[in-house]
Amino acid sequence: MSHISLLSGKHILLGVTGSIACYKALDLASKLTQAGAKVDVLLTKAAQQFVTPLAFQSVTGRKAYAELWAEDAHVLHIGLGEAADLFVIAPCTADTMAKLAQGRADNLLTITALAARCPLLIAPAMDGGMWDHPATQANVETLQAREVMFAGPAEGRMASGLKGKGRLVEPVDLVGHIRLALAKSNPLAGRHVVVTAGGTQEAIDPVRFISNHSSGKQGLAIAQAALDAGAKVTLITGPTAAARTTPVGAERISITSTLDLQQATLQACKSADVLVMAAAVADYRAASPAEQKIKRAQMTDLSVQLVENPDITVSVAEQKQSIGKPTVTIGFAAESQNLLENAQRKLTKKSLDLIVANDITAKDAGFFVDTNRVVLIDKDGKIERLPLQTKVAVAEAVIDWIIAETVL
Repeated sequence: MSHISLLSGKHILLGVTGSIACYKALDLASKLTQAGAKVDVLLTKAAQQFVTPLAFQSVTGRKAYAELWAEDAHVLHIGLGEAADLFVIAPCTADTMAKLAQGRADNLLTITALAARCPLLIAPAMDGGMWDHPATQANVETLQAREVMFAGPAEGRMASGLKGKGRLVEPVDLVGHIRLALAKSNPLAGRHVVVTAGGTQEAIDPVRFISNHSSGKQGLAIAQAALDAGAKVTLITGPTAAARTTPVGAERISITSTLDLQQATLQACKSADVLVMAAAVADYRAASPAEQKIKRAQMTDLSVQLVENPDITVSVAEQKQSIGKPTVTIGFAAESQNLLENAQRKLTKKSLDLIVANDITAKDAGFFVDTNRVVLIDKDGKIERLPLQTKVAVAEAVIDWIIAETVL
């Protein structure tokens, strides 16, 4: 990967069929193009009742196709099918799904699906009751038996006003499904990566808590980078704003306190190849949280007795000695002084394979921003200083290190 988007340079066929959800396909084509993909769009005749080829050409910068026999192309469906890395049909109507299951080839989209040698991803869209109909479900089973992938459908209100299962998955989530499909054979395929993200909260009373400034952005970026590398990902995250988003394909475990995080991490690590401990853990918690809200009048001389929380990474190291998992453990060191000295001390104390150190006093790195400037220090003493870059690029650098420097 090496800091290059998983979608960059990928050739994606986007099939669009006759659904009111066609407008979302325009957004999807735009998002894929902005991520660096080459997107060729195939529209059915019914789809053109909702959107035009020109609209897709405007967002992709490439010709959109509607007719099987184009004047400027020789055996168009063969050329398109052979060149693609992935064929996505979004939205895909019940009728088109039936045609695909039966192997029919009566338009450019369906004949290209027969000719394509790349994986096929279907995002269904249909109105009330149609998805659950036995005929549709039989077609789904047929297609899944051929290793066709499905994204959705989602539940919600449909064009008829009915509510149920049948809505097209939102474009941002479709991009996540596309990333998963493209990552299936990448270097971490078959490996289990556990990522912790965000800050923990330690209750003082039912309303107030002790926490920190962690946004969870770096942990989420690492989870996505691990997914892009083909890994199975478990994301354990606290209730910070950014960490409310779960990358498509990751198993999410929500926690609140440090003790919650410790329990969830030790359990997940029993089957993990890699742990990336990106969460910002509260070092202390209230010894006796109040059962009822503390009133303002009671706070004049309020003091809160604190007790030390367990060191989760040390707990992981102790568990590893008995079960051998995880194979690789990576930690983070957010420091305000003596960056390298403090990070190296943590590396040794916590039996880490790699520590990612960053200076939280830098205005363009650390909390609240989308960039970071970090130093990678491994257990052999090798030090690599990374320049200021996005947290996404930092995440890719960490995953690249796992791929290049470890034997899993």
